[in-house]
Amino acid sequence: MPSDWDDTSIINDVTDKFFIYQIDQLAYKLTPSEFAKVIKLTVPNGPFSREIKNNSGNQITLEKVTKDLNRDYKYLYNHYSGLRGNQPLEKIHQTKEFKDFKIKLYFLYKAINETYGAEVAYPWEIFFVANMTQSEVSKLAINSHRHSLQVGITDVNLTSPVSMKGDTGVVSISYTDGMRLAPEISNLMHTFKSKKIDVYVVSAGFEPVVEAIASSPEFGYNIPKNHVFGLRLEKNDHKQFEPLYKKDYPFTYREGKPELIRSKIAIKKGGKDPIFIAGDSNSDYGNFSELNGIKLGLIVNHLSSGDFDKVSKKAVEQMGKANPKFVLQGVNENTGLWIPTESTIELGTNKEVLINQELK
Repeated sequence: MPSDWDDTSIINDVTDKFFIYQIDQLAYKLTPSEFAKVIKLTVPNGPFSREIKNNSGNQITLEKVTKDLNRDYKYLYNHYSGLRGNQPLEKIHQTKEFKDFKIKLYFLYKAINETYGAEVAYPWEIFFVANMTQSEVSKLAINSHRHSLQVGITDVNLTSPVSMKGDTGVVSISYTDGMRLAPEISNLMHTFKSKKIDVYVVSAGFEPVVEAIASSPEFGYNIPKNHVFGLRLEKNDHKQFEPLYKKDYPFTYREGKPELIRSKIAIKKGGKDPIFIAGDSNSDYGNFSELNGIKLGLIVNHLSSGDFDKVSKKAVEQMGKANPKFVLQGVNENTGLWIPTESTIELGTNKEVLINQELK
């Protein structure tokens, strides 16, 4: 049984929350010169897509936003006591440099994702753990998970300081804060294991970050560490992560997920497809479209668009029929809890919606 993690086995995205938590904690082991190199890795120079603009309507380039971020990071590096300065984090959080840094770094991630796609953005998002060991990342991830599970699920909207507009100008970001466990799928995993059916996690999130919550007894899933697969980075001779995606390892997104299942899991199971899969988005489309041997596919309904919407439509067509291949599970995104219906209640609303088309 392979299951996706983000927004399937848990509500919200653990790697995205980790990225924001790392910013908030300024948990970096990068000098300003190292940061300046990492921030541009794998991202083409020049303008982002035409939709990526500052608040004055001007198009943004990689060179402009990284120039501002390098300026901000150098200030933070020299002033924060956790790096090379002497000021506590609480005081740093009040500075215009930190506010500009947080907003523009997340803005840059979204710009990369929307312009170049997950193939570039997802590895880039985790490059900032460079020079950290696995244990350091795991400890930071545990703290990130605890924090996200304690705060409310809310939309956060932030605008960078006018006084720090620099070359980029003033920009705004939005993201969903908070995260919730999914006890129903945790129970399902334990049921499978009690029936001698192996349970695996195959995620497009950073493997150590996913493993920290999927395998720790604290969170209840108790998946064996060697059953958790996600994005991987190379390590140097000191066992520290490098800002370089793992060579010859599948990119666990879309078609990369069934590739990993076949090369790392099914090869030990006689080459057979899994009997059950779970997912929620286009990241999981490869599993639902290529693993023809599955008996049942669970779709945690986040009203996905794109290719995965085709899978959701098949589930709708099979509702009420015997032995469906795909089934929908609704979520109240306001509470982060599953609800006893195929429809989902979007964050900020109280209306149940079955498929993405109903939003139009």
